[in-house]
Amino acid sequence: MTKLRFSKMHGLGNDFMVVDLVTQSVELKPAEIRRWGDRRTGIGFDQLLAVLPPSDPAADFRYRIFNRDGTEAEQCGNGARCFARFVRDHGLTVKRCLTLETNTGMIRTRVLVGDRVEVEMGPPGLAPAEVPFLPDLAVPVGDGLRYRLATAEAEVVLAPVSMGNPHAVIEVEDIVSAPVKRVGTGVQSSPAFPEGVNVGFLQVVQRDFARLRVYERGAGETRACGSGACAAMVVGRLSGLLDADATVSLRGGEVALRWPDEGDVVTMTGPAAQIYDGQIRS
Repeated sequence: MTKLRFSKMHGLGNDFMVVDLVTQSVELKPAEIRRWGDRRTGIGFDQLLAVLPPSDPAADFRYRIFNRDGTEAEQCGNGARCFARFVRDHGLTVKRCLTLETNTGMIRTRVLVGDRVEVEMGPPGLAPAEVPFLPDLAVPVGDGLRYRLATAEAEVVLAPVSMGNPHAVIEVEDIVSAPVKRVGTGVQSSPAFPEGVNVGFLQVVQRDFARLRVYERGAGETRACGSGACAAMVVGRLSGLLDADATVSLRGGEVALRWPDEGDVVTMTGPAAQIYDGQIRS
């Protein structure tokens, strides 16, 4: 049994265990991740982030994400900001601009002044197959962006979007009273999303400001979801409700987003905070 060094970090309250697997060697096992992720008996986190050497020479690092239930996720925007700050703070690089290799492609980060980090999350995937989403199990609603989906919990109108991971965005009048857990659980269990889905509840307040809550796949409702904020920005823009630059407010704080038009990358800027460094037996 060895001791594994790690850092506890958060982006707007979306918290992470970050593990350096460049200078350390350990096999990440689902049962161990679940044990570490327990908030009563372990470290406690929404996701575990693994920092690895790249397999693609175009990248600086490889970036893997595990939910606290042990399943692997494809993307995490808040985690990307924490990843970029971690590798600089722990001497793994001196670069401010990084290219990170993920399971679904490359993303780029830029460490700014203070605790701010900018992430280019790539262009959104709007075709159902990119999410993936099975449109034959739902009913199209008007504009081709939205679908009416019947679940065991409720019938909802949602917009499926990929930000390297699957999202379903539901527009609501008031996120405070939105039945996030009940509806989120129902949508996540739908066979229309064969790989599961993160369910976002979006309230557009004005053209440059929106509020959002996200029920995440493998983690439940979190205080913030960076890729979910990007998906919400895309839906707000395509609905004609948000400008190219907008702020999205989540339970843990705010992120600044930019998406000029279809085909462009979605850029997100927000904080990344170090909580503590520690060691745990592995």
